[in-house]
Amino acid sequence: MRRPAKRLSPKLSADSQRLISFSQAIAQSSSRLEERAWEKPLDNLLHKQLKSSHQDLIDAALDNLFKNDLDAYDVLVEAVEANSESCSLEHNGVHYDVQLLALPVLAWTRFSIASGTMPGDITNALFAHMHAHLLAPGVQLAISPTLHAIEQLPRHHAEVFALTQRMGLAALNKTALSATTEQTPTAPFLADTRYLIAAVATPAGHPMFRWQSVENPQQFATEKSAAMEAWNTQVTPLLTRFLPGCNVELLLPQAYYFACREADKRIRPAAIRAADHYLTQTLDIASSDLHASIGGFGEDLGGPLDEYRIGFTLGADDNVVYGIVWPLYEQEDGNDMMPPSVADETLPRTPIEEILSALRECGIVHVKLHAERFAMEFCDDCGTPLFPNPDGDLVHAEMPEDMPASTEHFH
Repeated sequence: MRRPAKRLSPKLSADSQRLISFSQAIAQSSSRLEERAWEKPLDNLLHKQLKSSHQDLIDAALDNLFKNDLDAYDVLVEAVEANSESCSLEHNGVHYDVQLLALPVLAWTRFSIASGTMPGDITNALFAHMHAHLLAPGVQLAISPTLHAIEQLPRHHAEVFALTQRMGLAALNKTALSATTEQTPTAPFLADTRYLIAAVATPAGHPMFRWQSVENPQQFATEKSAAMEAWNTQVTPLLTRFLPGCNVELLLPQAYYFACREADKRIRPAAIRAADHYLTQTLDIASSDLHASIGGFGEDLGGPLDEYRIGFTLGADDNVVYGIVWPLYEQEDGNDMMPPSVADETLPRTPIEEILSALRECGIVHVKLHAERFAMEFCDDCGTPLFPNPDGDLVHAEMPEDMPASTEHFH
Protein backbone atom coordinates (compact mmCIF):
# COMPACT_ATOMS: atom_id res chain seq x y z
CA MET A 1 0.00 0.00 0.00
CA ARG A 2 1.47 3.36 -1.03
CA ARG A 3 1.06 5.92 1.73
CA PRO A 4 0.79 9.48 0.44
CA ALA A 5 3.15 12.12 1.71
CA LYS A 6 1.85 14.40 4.44
CA ARG A 7 0.83 17.76 3.05
CA LEU A 8 -1.81 20.42 3.45
CA SER A 9 -5.20 19.47 2.01
CA PRO A 10 -6.08 21.90 -0.80
CA LYS A 11 -9.57 22.10 -2.26
CA LEU A 12 -10.18 19.11 -4.47
CA SER A 13 -10.42 19.65 -8.22
CA ALA A 14 -13.34 18.23 -10.18
CA ASP A 15 -11.16 15.43 -11.58
CA SER A 16 -9.79 14.53 -8.14
CA GLN A 17 -13.35 14.32 -6.83
CA ARG A 18 -14.33 12.09 -9.75
CA LEU A 19 -11.43 9.75 -8.98
CA ILE A 20 -12.67 9.56 -5.40
CA SER A 21 -16.26 8.89 -6.44
CA PHE A 22 -15.35 6.14 -8.91
CA SER A 23 -13.10 4.47 -6.32
CA GLN A 24 -15.82 4.56 -3.68
CA ALA A 25 -18.33 3.15 -6.14
CA ILE A 26 -16.03 0.20 -6.87
CA ALA A 27 -15.36 -0.38 -3.17
CA GLN A 28 -19.10 -0.50 -2.50
CA SER A 29 -19.99 -2.68 -5.48
CA SER A 30 -21.85 -5.90 -4.75
CA SER A 31 -20.90 -7.83 -7.90
CA ARG A 32 -18.05 -8.26 -10.34
CA LEU A 33 -20.19 -6.86 -13.17
CA GLU A 34 -20.84 -3.69 -11.19
CA GLU A 35 -17.14 -3.36 -10.39
CA ARG A 36 -16.20 -3.70 -14.05
CA ALA A 37 -18.75 -1.09 -15.05
CA TRP A 38 -17.14 1.45 -12.69
CA GLU A 39 -13.55 0.40 -13.50
CA LYS A 40 -13.78 1.49 -17.14
CA PRO A 41 -14.48 5.21 -16.48
CA LEU A 42 -11.92 5.18 -13.63
CA ASP A 43 -9.26 3.75 -15.94
CA ASN A 44 -10.11 6.26 -18.68
CA LEU A 45 -9.83 9.18 -16.26
CA LEU A 46 -6.57 7.89 -14.79
CA HIS A 47 -5.09 7.43 -18.26
CA LYS A 48 -5.94 11.04 -19.07
CA GLN A 49 -4.32 12.34 -15.86
CA LEU A 50 -1.20 10.18 -16.21
CA LYS A 51 -0.72 11.11 -19.86
CA SER A 52 -0.95 14.81 -18.91
CA SER A 53 1.42 14.29 -15.92
CA HIS A 54 -1.27 15.52 -13.50
CA GLN A 55 0.29 13.68 -10.57
CA ASP A 56 -0.93 16.36 -8.16
CA LEU A 57 -4.58 15.61 -8.97
CA ILE A 58 -4.03 11.89 -8.36
CA ASP A 59 -2.14 12.55 -5.11
CA ALA A 60 -4.90 14.84 -3.85
CA ALA A 61 -7.46 12.07 -4.36
CA LEU A 62 -5.19 9.52 -2.65
CA ASP A 63 -4.60 11.86 0.29
CA ASN A 64 -8.32 12.39 0.77
CA LEU A 65 -9.19 8.69 0.63
CA PHE A 66 -6.32 7.70 2.92
CA LYS A 67 -7.78 9.95 5.59
CA ASN A 68 -11.45 9.17 5.01
CA ASP A 69 -12.03 5.84 3.24
CA LEU A 70 -9.28 3.18 3.30
CA ASP A 71 -11.26 0.67 1.23
CA ALA A 72 -11.66 3.16 -1.60
CA TYR A 73 -8.02 4.21 -1.11
CA ASP A 74 -6.90 0.64 -1.78
CA VAL A 75 -9.06 0.59 -4.93
CA LEU A 76 -7.53 3.80 -6.24
CA VAL A 77 -3.94 2.76 -5.43
CA GLU A 78 -4.42 -0.50 -7.32
CA ALA A 79 -5.97 1.31 -10.28
CA VAL A 80 -3.25 3.98 -10.44
CA GLU A 81 -0.50 1.38 -10.30
CA ALA A 82 -2.14 -0.79 -12.96
CA ASN A 83 -2.66 2.14 -15.32
CA SER A 84 0.89 3.42 -14.91
CA GLU A 85 2.72 0.07 -15.22
CA SER A 86 0.65 -1.33 -18.12
CA CYS A 87 -0.99 -0.03 -21.29
CA SER A 88 -2.35 -0.96 -24.71
CA LEU A 89 -0.45 -0.02 -27.87
CA GLU A 90 -1.17 -0.56 -31.55
CA HIS A 91 1.65 -1.69 -33.85
CA ASN A 92 1.23 -2.61 -37.52
CA GLY A 93 -2.51 -2.91 -37.05
CA VAL A 94 -2.24 -5.28 -34.06
CA HIS A 95 -3.25 -4.34 -30.51
CA TYR A 96 -0.69 -5.24 -27.88
CA ASP A 97 -0.80 -5.45 -24.09
CA VAL A 98 2.32 -3.91 -22.52
CA GLN A 99 3.53 -4.63 -18.99
CA LEU A 100 6.42 -2.95 -17.21
CA LEU A 101 8.50 -5.41 -15.18
CA ALA A 102 11.04 -5.05 -12.41
CA LEU A 103 13.77 -7.66 -12.03
CA PRO A 104 14.97 -7.35 -8.40
CA VAL A 105 18.52 -8.27 -7.38
CA LEU A 106 19.17 -8.59 -3.65
CA ALA A 107 22.80 -7.92 -2.72
CA TRP A 108 24.72 -7.80 0.55
CA THR A 109 28.40 -7.18 1.19
CA ARG A 110 31.01 -5.53 3.45
CA PHE A 111 31.94 -3.26 0.57
CA SER A 112 29.94 -1.16 -1.91
CA ILE A 113 27.07 -2.34 -4.12
CA ALA A 114 27.42 -1.19 -7.70
CA SER A 115 24.76 0.40 -9.90
CA GLY A 116 24.78 2.02 -13.32
CA THR A 117 25.27 0.95 -16.93
CA MET A 118 25.93 -2.73 -17.52
CA PRO A 119 28.21 -4.07 -20.28
CA GLY A 120 26.43 -4.91 -23.51
CA ASP A 121 27.19 -8.63 -23.28
CA ILE A 122 25.40 -8.87 -19.90
CA THR A 123 22.33 -7.02 -21.22
CA ASN A 124 22.24 -9.25 -24.31
CA ALA A 125 22.53 -12.37 -22.17
CA LEU A 126 19.68 -11.21 -19.92
CA PHE A 127 17.56 -10.64 -23.03
CA ALA A 128 18.26 -14.19 -24.25
CA HIS A 129 17.63 -15.83 -20.86
CA MET A 130 14.30 -14.03 -20.40
CA HIS A 131 13.10 -15.37 -23.74
CA ALA A 132 14.51 -18.84 -23.07
CA HIS A 133 13.18 -19.37 -19.53
CA LEU A 134 10.44 -16.87 -18.66
CA LEU A 135 8.51 -15.41 -21.57
CA ALA A 136 5.83 -17.07 -23.66
CA PRO A 137 6.48 -17.49 -27.41
CA GLY A 138 5.87 -14.38 -29.47
CA VAL A 139 6.39 -11.89 -26.63
CA GLN A 140 8.38 -8.77 -27.54
CA LEU A 141 10.92 -7.52 -24.98
CA ALA A 142 12.91 -4.40 -24.15
CA ILE A 143 15.46 -4.24 -21.30
CA SER A 144 17.04 -1.11 -19.88
CA PRO A 145 20.84 -1.53 -19.75
CA THR A 146 20.97 0.23 -16.36
CA LEU A 147 21.03 -1.49 -12.97
CA HIS A 148 19.10 0.89 -10.70
CA ALA A 149 19.22 1.55 -6.98
CA ILE A 150 15.90 2.36 -5.34
CA GLU A 151 16.77 6.08 -5.34
CA GLN A 152 17.16 5.94 -9.14
CA LEU A 153 13.73 4.50 -9.95
CA PRO A 154 10.82 6.73 -11.05
CA ARG A 155 9.28 8.42 -8.03
CA HIS A 156 5.81 9.21 -9.34
CA HIS A 157 3.07 7.31 -11.17
CA ALA A 158 3.19 9.72 -14.10
CA GLU A 159 6.90 8.97 -14.54
CA VAL A 160 6.24 5.22 -14.47
CA PHE A 161 3.48 5.74 -17.07
CA ALA A 162 5.89 7.57 -19.39
CA LEU A 163 8.52 4.85 -18.92
CA THR A 164 6.00 2.11 -19.70
CA GLN A 165 4.96 3.85 -22.92
CA ARG A 166 8.57 4.45 -24.00
CA MET A 167 9.78 0.93 -23.25
CA GLY A 168 6.67 -0.65 -24.76
CA LEU A 169 7.33 1.13 -28.05
CA ALA A 170 10.99 0.07 -27.89
CA ALA A 171 9.92 -3.55 -27.48
CA LEU A 172 7.52 -3.40 -30.43
CA ASN A 173 9.98 -1.55 -32.69
CA LYS A 174 12.91 -3.73 -31.54
CA THR A 175 14.99 -0.66 -30.76
CA ALA A 176 17.77 -0.65 -28.17
CA LEU A 177 17.33 1.48 -25.07
CA SER A 178 20.03 3.94 -24.11
CA ALA A 179 21.55 3.88 -20.63
CA THR A 180 20.44 6.39 -18.03
CA THR A 181 23.11 9.09 -18.02
CA GLU A 182 22.06 11.05 -14.93
CA GLN A 183 22.19 8.93 -11.78
CA THR A 184 21.03 9.91 -8.31
CA PRO A 185 23.72 9.14 -5.69
CA THR A 186 23.07 5.93 -3.76
CA ALA A 187 23.28 5.40 0.01
CA PRO A 188 25.99 2.86 0.96
CA PHE A 189 23.99 0.12 2.69
CA LEU A 190 25.47 -3.25 3.64
CA ALA A 191 22.39 -4.90 2.11
CA ASP A 192 20.36 -3.30 -0.65
CA THR A 193 18.30 -4.04 -3.74
CA ARG A 194 19.19 -3.29 -7.33
CA TYR A 195 16.60 -3.32 -10.10
CA LEU A 196 16.62 -4.13 -13.78
CA ILE A 197 13.66 -2.67 -15.68
CA ALA A 198 12.05 -4.39 -18.66
CA ALA A 199 8.87 -4.13 -20.70
CA VAL A 200 7.05 -6.94 -22.48
CA ALA A 201 4.50 -6.58 -25.28
CA THR A 202 2.18 -9.39 -26.34
CA PRO A 203 -0.83 -9.46 -28.68
CA ALA A 204 -3.90 -8.55 -26.65
CA GLY A 205 -5.22 -11.53 -24.72
CA HIS A 206 -2.13 -13.69 -25.29
CA PRO A 207 0.02 -14.98 -22.40
CA MET A 208 3.14 -13.13 -21.26
CA PHE A 209 4.90 -15.87 -19.28
CA ARG A 210 5.66 -19.51 -20.03
CA TRP A 211 3.69 -20.78 -17.05
CA GLN A 212 0.55 -19.17 -18.50
CA SER A 213 0.84 -21.42 -21.55
CA VAL A 214 0.66 -24.83 -19.83
CA GLU A 215 -2.22 -27.02 -21.02
CA ASN A 216 -3.05 -28.23 -17.52
CA PRO A 217 -3.51 -25.19 -15.23
CA GLN A 218 -2.66 -27.37 -12.23
CA GLN A 219 0.92 -27.51 -13.54
CA PHE A 220 1.51 -23.76 -13.59
CA ALA A 221 3.20 -23.75 -10.16
CA THR A 222 5.66 -26.46 -11.26
CA GLU A 223 6.39 -24.59 -14.49
CA LYS A 224 6.88 -21.32 -12.62
CA SER A 225 9.24 -22.93 -10.11
CA ALA A 226 11.28 -24.48 -12.93
CA ALA A 227 11.49 -21.12 -14.68
CA MET A 228 12.72 -19.47 -11.47
CA GLU A 229 15.37 -22.16 -10.99
CA ALA A 230 16.63 -21.78 -14.55
CA TRP A 231 16.64 -17.98 -14.24
CA ASN A 232 18.71 -18.12 -11.06
CA THR A 233 21.15 -20.67 -12.47
CA GLN A 234 21.86 -18.75 -15.65
CA VAL A 235 21.63 -15.12 -14.51
CA THR A 236 23.21 -15.13 -11.03
CA PRO A 237 26.78 -15.55 -12.44
CA LEU A 238 26.19 -12.64 -14.85
CA LEU A 239 25.09 -10.20 -12.16
CA THR A 240 27.69 -11.42 -9.65
CA ARG A 241 30.28 -10.37 -12.22
CA PHE A 242 28.79 -6.85 -12.28
CA LEU A 243 28.49 -6.77 -8.46
CA PRO A 244 31.96 -7.87 -7.30
CA GLY A 245 32.34 -8.78 -3.65
CA CYS A 246 28.57 -9.17 -3.21
CA ASN A 247 26.35 -12.08 -2.29
CA VAL A 248 23.50 -12.02 -4.80
CA GLU A 249 19.95 -13.41 -4.73
CA LEU A 250 17.56 -12.99 -7.64
CA LEU A 251 13.79 -12.68 -7.45
CA LEU A 252 11.47 -13.65 -10.26
CA PRO A 253 10.72 -10.77 -12.66
CA GLN A 254 7.23 -9.50 -11.86
CA ALA A 255 4.97 -6.52 -12.50
CA TYR A 256 6.78 -3.32 -11.54
CA TYR A 257 5.08 -2.33 -8.28
CA PHE A 258 4.57 -5.89 -7.04
CA ALA A 259 8.24 -6.72 -7.63
CA CYS A 260 9.42 -3.60 -5.81
CA ARG A 261 7.26 -4.40 -2.78
CA GLU A 262 8.40 -8.02 -2.75
CA ALA A 263 12.04 -6.90 -2.89
CA ASP A 264 11.46 -4.52 0.05
CA LYS A 265 10.31 -7.50 2.11
CA ARG A 266 12.96 -9.94 0.96
CA ILE A 267 15.92 -7.62 1.56
CA ARG A 268 15.23 -7.58 5.32
CA PRO A 269 16.68 -11.03 6.14
CA ALA A 270 19.63 -10.20 3.87
CA ALA A 271 20.29 -7.13 6.04
CA ILE A 272 20.66 -9.40 9.07
CA ARG A 273 23.06 -11.68 7.19
CA ALA A 274 25.06 -8.66 6.03
CA ALA A 275 25.26 -7.26 9.57
CA ASP A 276 26.41 -10.59 10.96
CA HIS A 277 29.12 -10.93 8.29
CA TYR A 278 30.26 -7.34 8.73
CA LEU A 279 30.47 -7.48 12.53
CA THR A 280 32.12 -10.89 12.76
CA GLN A 281 34.73 -10.02 10.14
CA THR A 282 35.40 -6.47 11.34
CA LEU A 283 35.53 -7.30 15.06
CA ASP A 284 37.08 -10.77 14.61
CA ILE A 285 34.42 -12.50 16.68
CA ALA A 286 32.06 -15.45 16.28
CA SER A 287 28.37 -15.00 15.57
CA SER A 288 27.62 -16.58 18.95
CA ASP A 289 29.37 -13.62 20.61
CA LEU A 290 26.72 -11.24 19.24
CA HIS A 291 23.59 -10.43 21.26
CA ALA A 292 20.47 -9.08 19.55
CA SER A 293 17.83 -6.88 21.22
CA ILE A 294 14.53 -6.50 19.35
CA GLY A 295 11.97 -3.77 19.95
CA GLY A 296 8.71 -2.83 18.25
CA PHE A 297 8.36 0.83 17.19
CA GLY A 298 5.42 2.93 16.08
CA GLU A 299 4.55 6.55 15.42
CA ASP A 300 1.36 6.09 17.41
CA LEU A 301 2.00 4.08 20.59
CA GLY A 302 -1.66 3.09 20.63
CA GLY A 303 -1.75 2.07 16.97
CA PRO A 304 -0.09 -0.64 14.87
CA LEU A 305 3.67 -1.08 14.79
CA ASP A 306 5.56 0.50 11.90
CA GLU A 307 8.85 -1.35 12.28
CA TYR A 308 11.14 -3.44 14.42
CA ARG A 309 14.62 -2.29 15.33
CA ILE A 310 17.39 -4.73 16.19
CA GLY A 311 20.35 -3.58 18.25
CA PHE A 312 23.51 -5.72 18.28
CA THR A 313 25.75 -5.79 21.36
CA LEU A 314 28.90 -7.72 22.25
CA GLY A 315 28.52 -10.23 25.08
CA ALA A 316 27.33 -8.62 28.29
CA ASP A 317 28.17 -5.10 27.07
CA ASP A 318 25.13 -2.78 26.81
CA ASN A 319 26.65 -0.63 24.05
CA VAL A 320 24.92 -1.17 20.71
CA VAL A 321 27.57 -1.55 18.01
CA TYR A 322 25.22 -1.86 15.04
CA GLY A 323 21.51 -1.61 14.30
CA ILE A 324 19.00 -2.77 11.71
CA VAL A 325 15.53 -1.42 10.91
CA TRP A 326 13.00 -4.09 9.87
CA PRO A 327 10.04 -2.15 8.37
CA LEU A 328 6.55 -3.62 8.31
CA TYR A 329 4.55 -3.51 5.09
CA GLU A 330 0.87 -3.63 4.15
CA GLN A 331 -1.01 -6.21 6.21
CA GLU A 332 1.94 -7.48 8.25
CA ASP A 333 0.97 -7.77 11.90
CA GLY A 334 3.61 -6.56 14.34
CA ASN A 335 1.41 -6.47 17.42
CA ASP A 336 2.44 -9.89 18.75
CA MET A 337 6.00 -9.51 20.01
CA MET A 338 6.26 -13.10 21.20
CA PRO A 339 6.48 -16.02 18.74
CA PRO A 340 4.16 -18.98 19.32
CA SER A 341 5.56 -21.80 21.44
CA VAL A 342 4.73 -24.28 18.67
CA ALA A 343 5.09 -23.18 15.06
CA ASP A 344 2.23 -23.97 12.69
CA GLU A 345 3.83 -24.80 9.34
CA THR A 346 0.51 -24.22 7.56
CA LEU A 347 0.47 -20.52 8.47
CA PRO A 348 2.73 -17.76 7.12
CA ARG A 349 5.49 -16.78 9.49
CA THR A 350 5.03 -13.60 11.50
CA PRO A 351 7.66 -10.84 11.22
CA ILE A 352 9.09 -11.84 14.62
CA GLU A 353 9.40 -15.45 13.49
CA GLU A 354 11.20 -14.30 10.34
CA ILE A 355 13.61 -12.17 12.37
CA LEU A 356 14.36 -14.98 14.81
CA SER A 357 14.84 -17.44 11.96
CA ALA A 358 17.32 -15.12 10.21
CA LEU A 359 19.25 -14.61 13.46
CA ARG A 360 19.39 -18.36 14.14
CA GLU A 361 20.60 -19.07 10.62
CA CYS A 362 23.50 -16.70 11.26
CA GLY A 363 24.34 -18.42 14.55
CA ILE A 364 23.13 -15.56 16.77
CA VAL A 365 21.45 -17.32 19.71
CA HIS A 366 21.40 -14.62 22.42
CA VAL A 367 18.20 -12.69 21.69
CA LYS A 368 16.21 -10.29 23.88
CA LEU A 369 12.61 -9.53 22.88
CA HIS A 370 11.31 -6.37 24.54
CA ALA A 371 7.58 -6.59 25.24
CA GLU A 372 7.14 -2.82 25.56
CA ARG A 373 6.40 -0.62 22.55
CA PHE A 374 8.86 2.13 21.71
CA ALA A 375 8.39 5.55 20.13
CA MET A 376 10.13 6.26 16.82
CA GLU A 377 13.15 8.07 18.23
CA PHE A 378 16.14 9.31 16.25
CA CYS A 379 19.48 10.90 17.07
CA ASP A 380 19.11 14.68 17.39
CA ASP A 381 22.56 15.25 15.86
CA CYS A 382 22.75 12.89 12.87
CA GLY A 383 19.16 11.72 12.44
CA THR A 384 19.91 7.98 12.54
CA PRO A 385 17.50 5.66 14.38
CA LEU A 386 18.09 4.81 18.04
CA PHE A 387 18.18 1.10 18.85
CA PRO A 388 17.25 -0.90 21.96
CA ASN A 389 19.97 -2.40 24.12
CA PRO A 390 19.37 -5.43 26.41
CA ASP A 391 18.10 -3.14 29.21
CA GLY A 392 15.49 -1.54 26.93
CA ASP A 393 17.29 1.81 26.64
CA LEU A 394 17.28 3.48 23.21
CA VAL A 395 20.85 4.34 22.27
CA HIS A 396 22.96 5.38 19.33
CA ALA A 397 24.70 2.51 17.53
CA GLU A 398 28.46 3.04 17.58
CA MET A 399 31.35 0.74 16.81
CA PRO A 400 34.11 0.43 19.47
CA GLU A 401 36.40 3.44 19.63
CA ASP A 402 39.47 1.51 18.49
CA MET A 403 37.74 0.50 15.22
CA PRO A 404 38.08 2.56 12.01
CA ALA A 405 35.12 4.79 11.17
CA SER A 406 32.46 3.04 9.10
CA THR A 407 30.73 4.57 6.09
CA GLU A 408 27.89 2.02 6.03
CA HIS A 409 24.38 3.21 6.81
CA PHE A 410 21.81 1.42 8.89
CA HIS A 411 19.40 -0.60 6.80
